[in-house]
Amino acid sequence: MGRIAIFTDDPGWHGKQLRLAFAARGYVAEYVSLTECRIVVEEGALPLYIPGFEQAMPDAVFVRGVPGGSLTEVVLYLDILHALKIMGIPVYNDGHAIERSVDKGMTSFLLQQHQLPTPQTWVLRDRTQALEVAERELSQGHKLISKPIFGSQGEGIRRIEKMTDLFWLAHSQGVYYLQRFVPCAGEGYSDWRVFVVNGKAIAAMRRCGIHWLNNVARGASCEALPLDNAMAELAIKAVAALQMNYAGVDIICTREGGYKIIEVNSIPAWKGLESVCDVSVAEILVDDLLNYCQLQEQGVEAVC
Repeated sequence: MGRIAIFTDDPGWHGKQLRLAFAARGYVAEYVSLTECRIVVEEGALPLYIPGFEQAMPDAVFVRGVPGGSLTEVVLYLDILHALKIMGIPVYNDGHAIERSVDKGMTSFLLQQHQLPTPQTWVLRDRTQALEVAERELSQGHKLISKPIFGSQGEGIRRIEKMTDLFWLAHSQGVYYLQRFVPCAGEGYSDWRVFVVNGKAIAAMRRCGIHWLNNVARGASCEALPLDNAMAELAIKAVAALQMNYAGVDIICTREGGYKIIEVNSIPAWKGLESVCDVSVAEILVDDLLNYCQLQEQGVEAVC
């Protein structure tokens, strides 16, 4: 029977769904915190210590969470993910994908480099320059979103609407991330979450926020609506640009009739999506990972 490591500090509903999906396919999945893992350069020992896998490395790793911490701590966690991949163990999503997506500045840069529509964004360190950008945008009638470089579920995000709001302009570990606010089409506030796996858009929903933040964790409601080909193609291209196995892509339908990609999430939640869509995301993800494992055993090149 195969064994899988699920890296997470809080398995919750998503961890349980993954464990059940692996069990249905004949695999035992163990929850492991990256904080408990370590590199071991020692004669006669496995090069990595992973709790529960002291005798043999896992057949594959599913990354469901990467802990926060100091720069040194986060580098260690990523080093472990990189080391697993170097050893030939499938890591889903891998360390490079995590690095590109959790850093909102790099996500914006890569989307722009691949000529994908995303809001105008400024990432800088100097507060005076950040204030100059904000004042210019406000004077031109635009609102701004100030975000932490690293963060999720709407934590630490502020909307800058008027000059007096600049008093609250905050940095994230000394870095300012400013993005032009994109009003959505229609009434109220809404965006789309498109779930992409292995180059296919498997499901999508519209999230309607009770205010300008559309995160489900912040009270947004979910509804299933048909996904048009243009939005699906954008989401697929965004995931490819960041070289991910799977991701949740957040897209806004603009008042002008176009689309803007807001974020690409490498460790997305899907409970809200399943509440309105007839799809088992955990099963699809597990099948995709195990299919890669089989291809690797057969010596077939694949991306993971």
